[in-house]
Formats: sequence, structure tokens, C-alpha cells
Amino acid sequence: MFIRLGYEIGISCDQPTPMMTFLSVDHARRSDIVSERGPISDPAVRMGAVTDPFGNVCMRMVVPAGGLRLTYDAVIKDSGRPEPVNRSAAVVPVEKLPPECLPYLSASRYCETDRFGALAWRLFGETEPGWARVQAICDYVHQRLTFSYGYTATLRTAMEAHEERAGVCRDYAHLAVTLCRCMNMPARYVNGYMGDIGVEGDPAPMDFNAWFEVYLQDRWYTFDARHNIPRIGRIVVARL
Repeated sequence: MFIRLGYEIGISCDQPTPMMTFLSVDHARRSDIVSERGPISDPAVRMGAVTDPFGNVCMRMVVPAGGLRLTYDAVIKDSGRPEPVNRSAAVVPVEKLPPECLPYLSASRYCETDRFGALAWRLFGETEPGWARVQAICDYVHQRLTFSYGYTATLRTAMEAHEERAGVCRDYAHLAVTLCRCMNMPARYVNGYMGDIGVEGDPAPMDFNAWFEVYLQDRWYTFDARHNIPRIGRIVVARL
């Protein structure tokens, strides 16, 4: 199966402004791209690729006064299969986790694990550790929040989303990541492309999506608290 992807983004600045974009297809999928055009800036500026500490490919540039427009268009080869489900995947004890997973147990500015610990253990402490526990967290977040574009503040945290009971896909991911980390399961935020493949079309304008990954048994697995079903054709842009 082939998937067309891309973006058109306008950026406005009052003065020349250094910028790094998280818009590039994840390096693991670069070999699947069969054609691409861009990224292209108008007006033209010099762009260079850098890799951040999480392994994400970023474009570095200086946006001129007045701003610019960025465009990208590509076709990528995909298996056409939903992401794998492994209901027997077990939780890994903290002392046996690979070192690279440990940062994904910590709190962050958006994921206040210190404020959720008691609630998380009360809600999910009796659930079987592993896949079933992550799925229980997805079910809770899916039912707790109502999707609404009216909640898009850039500094909105998992606790704010939980208490206001509404949000966009980013808020679903932040809340689920926070609850997983409270239960000692490494979880990381993911954003990227996800079209309406194999599901009923969404009438809302297409946009980037957010979901999350949890480390179970011996690998990272994809979960999505907003849609709460396996999906086809996710294309990762960045993980945090």
C-alpha cells in the first residue's frame, strides 16, 4: 500500500528567528519513501538536518522577518496492516529495564506523575500487569476525555486535561503516558501522520496526530487512547 503525506505550514515572525522543526519522517521509515518533494520554504532559506537527544530528525533554519511558508509532499510504502497487538506482553520490572527506557518513567512539564500516583494505583493496581493494564489505562482515558478542538493551549498538562475532561489527541496521549509511568511502565509521546485508513472518514480537516508507545516484554508497542483501536498507516515524525 502507498500513502501520500505532507504539509503546508505558514509561520509568521516580526524579526529573524532561529527555529527547529519536528516535521521530518522518522529515520526508521526513510527507506520506505518512494518519492518526495521538500521540505521547501518560500521565501527560500537555508535548512540543515540535525538529530535531537531523542533521535528525532529536525530541520534547523532562521525564519526571516515577516515569516515563511513550508511545504512537503511525499509518498511512502506501508504494509497496510494495523499495528501489532500482543495481549500476552508482560511488564518488565524496573530493575531489568534497558537503561534507555528509564527516562520514560520520569515526570515532565506535561506529565505530572507526582500528582497522579495515588489515583493511578487505585484505578489500575488490581489490573493484570502488562498489556491488560495499558489497555485499561487507554479505556479510562478514552472514556474520561471528550475530544474537542476548543482545548488547545500549548502548555496544557495531563492534570488539566483530566480535571476538565476534554482535550485534543495530544491531551489523550499526555494523560495516558502519565498514568503508565505512574505504574512503572515506560511510556513515550509520539506524533506523526495518521490518515483515515480502514475506518470511517473524519470530516474535520486533516492534521498531525498524537499517540503513545509503551515498553513491554522486549519492545515498544503502539497505543492510542483517543481512537482506542489498532490503526493502519501510522507514520512517526517524533518521539518524546
